[in-house]
Amino acid sequence: MEMPNQTLMPGQLLARGVCRHMLAHGFVTVEELVPTRGLRVDVMALGPKGEIWVIECKSSRVDFMSDQKWQGYLEWCDRYFWAVDADFPTGLLPDETGLIIADSYDAEIIRMAPEDKLPPARRKVMVQKFATHAARRLQGFRDPGVAGLVNI
Repeated sequence: MEMPNQTLMPGQLLARGVCRHMLAHGFVTVEELVPTRGLRVDVMALGPKGEIWVIECKSSRVDFMSDQKWQGYLEWCDRYFWAVDADFPTGLLPDETGLIIADSYDAEIIRMAPEDKLPPARRKVMVQKFATHAARRLQGFRDPGVAGLVNI
């Protein structure tokens, strides 16, 4: 959650551009959602038809190479994307995933991720997690003192 006067890390700047771009496509987004223990999604996007996309933001080659968990995200979304900046060596990224080029202001989908639809029960769980995560973030903005009471 971005706070006033807080310096954002490179991956957070990419996430901001991705979230702005997704909004232009009718998607709403949340950042740093935990779909299951041990995983934290950089950006989860919920589309106008209930589709769920996961976008992992990688700010450097080292950041990408150190990510050993990305395949664990596949079972929690309909489509999986990498978001990187224009200087990133995109040849490192798996061809069977989507590609978004982003900066802190916007993004562009370069390669659409293949669709692997979630089972209905898993989709219901993820939409519930998305809604709960978004509501907690909003409450944290409205009432910053509540952050100490719950994990926001």
